[in-house]
Amino acid sequence: MQIRDLPYPDPGDPDVRSGPRFLYWLGRNQLVGQFKSLGWGLLHQCGIAGLPLAVGFAVQAVVDRSGGRLALSGGLILLLGAVIAVGDTMLHRTAVTNWITAAARVQQLLARKTAELGSALTRRVAAGEVVAVSTGDVEKIGWFVEALSRFAAAATALVIICVGLVLYLPSLGVVVALAMPVLALAVLPLLSTATARADVQREKAGRATELASDTVAGLRVLRGIGGEELFLGRYRSASQEVRRAAVRSARMWALISGIQVLLPGLLLIGVVCYGAKLAADGRIEVGQLVTVYSAVTLLLFPLRHFQEIAMAYSFSRPSAKRAARVLALERTTYDTRAYDGTAGGVPSGDLYDPATGLLATGGDFTAVVCGDPDAAGALAERLGGHPAAEEEAQRPPSVLLGGVALDELPLDTARTAVLVQDKDPVLLSGTLRELLDVPSSGKVTADDALAAAQCGDVLQALAQASVEPGGDPMRTRITERGRSLSGGQRQRLALARSLVTDPEALVLDEPTSAVDSHTEARVAQGVKQLRGGRTTVVFASSPLLLDQADRVVFVHEGTVAAVGTHRELLGAEPLYRAVVTREADDTEHTESTMSAKNTRSTEDTVQAFADIEESA
Repeated sequence: MQIRDLPYPDPGDPDVRSGPRFLYWLGRNQLVGQFKSLGWGLLHQCGIAGLPLAVGFAVQAVVDRSGGRLALSGGLILLLGAVIAVGDTMLHRTAVTNWITAAARVQQLLARKTAELGSALTRRVAAGEVVAVSTGDVEKIGWFVEALSRFAAAATALVIICVGLVLYLPSLGVVVALAMPVLALAVLPLLSTATARADVQREKAGRATELASDTVAGLRVLRGIGGEELFLGRYRSASQEVRRAAVRSARMWALISGIQVLLPGLLLIGVVCYGAKLAADGRIEVGQLVTVYSAVTLLLFPLRHFQEIAMAYSFSRPSAKRAARVLALERTTYDTRAYDGTAGGVPSGDLYDPATGLLATGGDFTAVVCGDPDAAGALAERLGGHPAAEEEAQRPPSVLLGGVALDELPLDTARTAVLVQDKDPVLLSGTLRELLDVPSSGKVTADDALAAAQCGDVLQALAQASVEPGGDPMRTRITERGRSLSGGQRQRLALARSLVTDPEALVLDEPTSAVDSHTEARVAQGVKQLRGGRTTVVFASSPLLLDQADRVVFVHEGTVAAVGTHRELLGAEPLYRAVVTREADDTEHTESTMSAKNTRSTEDTVQAFADIEESA
């Protein structure tokens, strides 16, 4: 695989049983690149190993006053220089290719898993950990894959050089060959301590990253309650812990580096002293001593790869473990053989939840009112089918669309049939045209969706922000998560995107909570008109939106308590009236729910953010 061929058509099915198994799977899937890098690495290392021999021949030629052999040695040195240059260039090229392609494979796997899990991902894994895995951890995993082939080349070159020295000059070659395993493995007892300290550093860095991520996500609320200094102090404390852990880790790696310089230096001194004595006794020639001395000196270069691979594995193992943990997450497995998508296509009809008794009649505009916003969000997600993995005993019965269990449909078919827009939809960066370029039936145009969502003022704002002549709002770039727009504008653009898809059943969770009353009424009318003949379910408690619904379903304590029009329920259901009109009610449940929603103090909010940090 070359960089120009990325992305992979299929990144594969990874082995996520453990971090080392994931690294092994990753390396096994890049054998071609590893062998290429190994080949060029051997060429490079053998070229370096040949230099001492050529220099020794040249020195001996000078001692023997042989011009022919001196010229031959000079040509050999030039040839070895060219081999080293070519080998080093291609080794770097293939090794970096291995790094980039391995990182790209992991990123594709993470992207595929994110798309599969959807909103369930961040509920089961902290957002900061997901960010760490997709950025820093991916680079560390790629580093290990890249270093592996260079280490293999260096280790092979060490064996070749030692064997060559033993055959060339046994008296000194045996000494070097016996010393090499000691030099290579001398730091092995220290690696466990160094790895443990590095793990502590990464763990503290991950916590600091999660704290920063959560703080930035809630920055607007923190400013509103005056909690910036509190969280700034906590992040400052966390960053100091990371610094202290990094210093402790660096000290151990510095000790390992020092040992790998000291021991080869002692070997070099010993070889020189012993070789000089042999040369003085006439047992070896001066050129042979120079050859062995040069070989031992150059052996320091491949020995460095032993430290590098130890560091790379130490850093990549926990990274691979985190990546494997994310990739191992699965949705609940269902038997999808019961539904033949080719014969029946996408199901249509009534949307029914057996767990609560909620029925959204096919083709109608149904509003759902829940006293508990969290329960409303959970119910909205369940209406989309294929919930996050749960224990068999705790799993509620599947939602039905047209009598077909959504959980028995293939995931892609279920997503085509039912689209759920949650309370906080995300706008990806890009132009407005790219934002609305989503898989759809093709029956609803972008202009119709924008008009139904009452996005006229948003289009004007984007036109004014356009840097192109004419100010085409469809070509204006929207910043990450739509931060340049107001909350109401972001909601309406997200609603327009959902309307463009034109699913068989559309579920909207509080789609107009940040919109003013006048605009909200027009949005409700626009959505009802555009979605005529399609099933639409809206979770809301706004009277303006509820008044547009064909049917209103009131869900209380996990079951349907009443069904009717908005005006009928206002007169007949006190609990419904209390939730919709925010009136006090004698029922303890309503009082506690409304109190938790409307009277949370500043201290409680700060504590809630503290809980986010601790749970992360």
